[in-house]
Amino acid sequence: MKRYFPLILLTLSACTKSDYLDVNAAERPPLNAYISFVNARPVATGIQFWTFTQQVTTTAVGINQASPYVPVTYGNVQINFTEGNGSSYKASRQFGNSAAYTETGGPNGPIAGYYHTVVAAAKKNDRSKDTLVLFYDDLSQAPAGKAKLRFLHFAAGTGDVQVKLQQQSNEKVWFEKVGYGSAGGANLSGAAYELGPFTNVDAGTVSLTVSVNGQALNIPTLSGLQLEAGKAYTVLFYSGVNEKDIPGARLITHL
Repeated sequence: MKRYFPLILLTLSACTKSDYLDVNAAERPPLNAYISFVNARPVATGIQFWTFTQQVTTTAVGINQASPYVPVTYGNVQINFTEGNGSSYKASRQFGNSAAYTETGGPNGPIAGYYHTVVAAAKKNDRSKDTLVLFYDDLSQAPAGKAKLRFLHFAAGTGDVQVKLQQQSNEKVWFEKVGYGSAGGANLSGAAYELGPFTNVDAGTVSLTVSVNGQALNIPTLSGLQLEAGKAYTVLFYSGVNEKDIPGARLITHL
């Protein structure tokens, strides 16, 4: 005796990309931090930067130069650099791995979706040794008619400096004291930590005067800086290749 079973048709509705079950990660943009790498070492050799064991710069960064922003991993990140065609790390530092600042690490790592600057430079008390410093870059839009300006002190062997800012005939003390390896205006107060802040200044022509112990340094590149409204800039104050060289400065444009 034959048995007949009813035919049951199951209709599956088509899933659309708006469906919450669509988890195709390949279609999603990767989540990265962005870093511009700066070579402020008093050594006339280009360097390459790495995160962990991955090289992230495609062109060697020359002395007192900055790379474009490149996407990197975020959070707890080890940053290294190599010199010339060498493969051994000249310096390494772990950012975001420690509750306190140490020679090899610190509490603040790159943040996803944000912009940063990492500077390779000589150690404060020994220009023959290297270190790495991370700054957070606030690239939000400046007010109308303003540009954003920052000062970084990486002139090895130069003590604390005073920085004056002049626009037209108006000159004022911008920063009374900036220590080596620091940004002007950086501060640490309780839980509020600000590193590498920018100042909103009038767009146009700006001149800076850097003084050590009341003596102004002769740095021609700090005279007549041209700042465009809406853009962000960093003045990199650096040392010469030789210890007796007068420090210099370079204007870096962000994005």
